[in-house]
Amino acid sequence: MTQTLAPDPETDEGAIGPSRSRRALRAVAVVSCVPYLALKIAWIAGSRIGIPDGSSLLEHRGSMIVANGITVLMDGTVIVLALVLTRPWGLRLPAWLLAFPAWVATGLLAPLMAGFPIQLIVSALGGTTDTTDDRGDPFLDAWVFGVVYTGFIVQGLTLGALFVLYARDRWGRLWEGRVWELPVGVIGAAQRAVAVAAAVLALLPLTAHVLWACGSTAGLNDIRIADRTSDFYVMEVLSAVFLAMAVTGGVLLAFRRGRALPVRLPLALAWVGSAATVCWAGWLSLASLTEVADAPTQLMNLAYAGEMIVGILVACLGVHFLAERAACRKPRTA
Repeated sequence: MTQTLAPDPETDEGAIGPSRSRRALRAVAVVSCVPYLALKIAWIAGSRIGIPDGSSLLEHRGSMIVANGITVLMDGTVIVLALVLTRPWGLRLPAWLLAFPAWVATGLLAPLMAGFPIQLIVSALGGTTDTTDDRGDPFLDAWVFGVVYTGFIVQGLTLGALFVLYARDRWGRLWEGRVWELPVGVIGAAQRAVAVAAAVLALLPLTAHVLWACGSTAGLNDIRIADRTSDFYVMEVLSAVFLAMAVTGGVLLAFRRGRALPVRLPLALAWVGSAATVCWAGWLSLASLTEVADAPTQLMNLAYAGEMIVGILVACLGVHFLAERAACRKPRTA
């Protein structure tokens, strides 16, 4: 993969230097991390800012420190990525060392970036929200959610813009043209089989999310049934959308559907869809394990596992596509 996504020989390292626009994006990305990191560090140090009396967060001090420490490291990677994407030495890093964290960041931030604004709109139109824990006690002060999710949205927008600029400089030649121009070597029977497998495996989780979004309680645990606010329905719809994006991107690449489409469109669908599907399903699985009462049902486990498998398959399709196209475009030596 490192050879596959090697820098374009025609790319000048100076082209990715800190231009004014990239410096501005980098600064905004770094500053947007400060409120979240400040809150997390304060909680680790023992502060109760933003945590109301009776919150379940106050009951397990050790677990809270560990969880907050992990999320501090995760958000800290945004700052590292912002530096990597705007410095000349970033072009010399192995592709996997950059692409994988960027893919994970996409998967964690994309659902929040899409979900939070929609949830606000639905709430303004009369929808219901829930900021309490499973006992009905306040979980966090309402302002915390606004500060944290606004920061996530800004991080996603700025980091996404920086990554697009970086990827265009380093690998832009790999998604030039339209689908009909793809060389024969890029597509094979194995890739079609993977795309079909992903589509078939997506049926169960896609059906589950659509049913849950429509009000069904089949396969949900008691806590999820009790917490079905407007926010819950918005995220279920988005889970189905991201899963459909992943499958659509994989099928378009493997079967060359939409031949007039620019190559970057199915690649973008595969990238965002697979990342959001894998990371969000994985995050929900881990979050459920922290509370015994919120243990996933068998159907929930199957849905989360199916989403992660589908996302990984589609991501593999994307990696293979880029590898083959890079090989096809590699200059031949006599």
